Amino acid sequence: MSKTLGFKWLVGGVVGVSLLGACGAPADSAEELAAEQQATTGEVEVSLSVEKSSLSAREDVAVKVTYTNISAQPVRLLNFYVADGRFKEGLFEVTRNGEAVEYIGPQIKRAAPTDADYITLAPGESISGVAPVSGFYDLSESGSYTLRFAARSLDQHAAILSKAAQLDSNLVNLWIEGRESGQPELQAQGSVSAAGLTFSGACTSTEQSSITSAMSSAKTYANNASTYLNGISSGTTRYTTWFGAFSSTNLTTARNHFTSIKNALANAAVVVDCSCNDSYYAYVYPASPYKIYVCNAFWSAPTTGTDSKAGTLVHEMSHFNVVAATDDWAYGQSAAKSLASSNPTKALDNADSHEYFAENTPSLP
Repeated sequence: MSKTLGFKWLVGGVVGVSLLGACGAPADSAEELAAEQQATTGEVEVSLSVEKSSLSAREDVAVKVTYTNISAQPVRLLNFYVADGRFKEGLFEVTRNGEAVEYIGPQIKRAAPTDADYITLAPGESISGVAPVSGFYDLSESGSYTLRFAARSLDQHAAILSKAAQLDSNLVNLWIEGRESGQPELQAQGSVSAAGLTFSGACTSTEQSSITSAMSSAKTYANNASTYLNGISSGTTRYTTWFGAFSSTNLTTARNHFTSIKNALANAAVVVDCSCNDSYYAYVYPASPYKIYVCNAFWSAPTTGTDSKAGTLVHEMSHFNVVAATDDWAYGQSAAKSLASSNPTKALDNADSHEYFAENTPSLP
C-alpha cells in the first residue's frame, strides 16, 4: 500500500536578475524586482510516494519525490532541494505521534547559487528522485510518523527564487519501527597538529597546515566579533547589516552566540575531516560536536576574507547544538543582507550571517 501527497510549488521561471544580485551585481528596485517576480512565476506540483506504509527497524526509510511543471512556461528548480538519492540536507518536516522529530542530518555551507545550480523543467515535464529519511531524522522510537515536503528549505532562498514556495498542507503517514538514530560518532583521532587540532579523513600535510592557519584566523575572527559586540549598545552599520533591526534582546543573543563560538574554537577538541569530495565548503552534524568535514570549495577559498576558510570554520562551529545551534536560512552575502532586513530573528539563527559578521569584508564600522 502506498500513499501520495501533492501540493503546488511556486517558483521562478526566469531568475537572472536576482541571481546577479546574489553574486554582487547592482540590485533592481524592490518594485521592479517584485514586478519581474510576478511576471515570471510558474507552478510546479510536487508529489511524495512510498512503497510501503509500514517499515521495520531493518528497512531504510526513503520517499520518492516527483516534480511536475504544470504551468505553460519553463520553470527552474534549485537543485539543492531536488531529491536525487544523494547526500543532501533534509527535505521534509517530520513528526512522530504529533510531536516534531529532530533533524539529525548534516548542515552544509554552500556557495550562493549560480545558474549551474538550477534545473529547468519545460511545460508538462516531470522529474523524480528518491530522498532518504533514515539517518536524517531521529527514528529511534516506534510510532506513527507524518512527513511533508519542507517549505522552509525553499524560503531560505526566497531572495534568489522568483517566489517563495506556497504549499498545501497534505501529509503522508508511515508506521516506523524504532532503530538506532544513525548519528555519526567521532572516529578515532588521527594526527594532531601543534595547535591541538585533530585531523581525520587522510588530510595531507599541506591540508593540515592550511587548516591550522585557518583555525588560527577563525579564533581571531571570533574573538574580535565578541569584543565588538560587547562594546556596542546600539545598532551600528555592521550589526544591522548582518543581524537586522537592533534590540537589546537580539544584541544579547548575538553576544551569547559569539561567546560560545569563541570559547569552542579556543577550548574544544576540534576534529577536521578531509574526506569530503563534494562541491560544498563544509558540513557538520549539529548534534555531534566538534567534527567539521571540509569539502572542495574550502580548499579554493582564501584563508581570510569573504567566504574564507576561517569564516567557514566560524560558520560550521555556530551550527553545533552546544554552541549556537544556528540553521541555514540564506547563503551568500546578498541573501544574508536581505534576510537581516526582512527577518532579524532568522538572521540571528543564520550561520552565514555569523560568518559575514565575523569576516567583516568589506569592513563596516
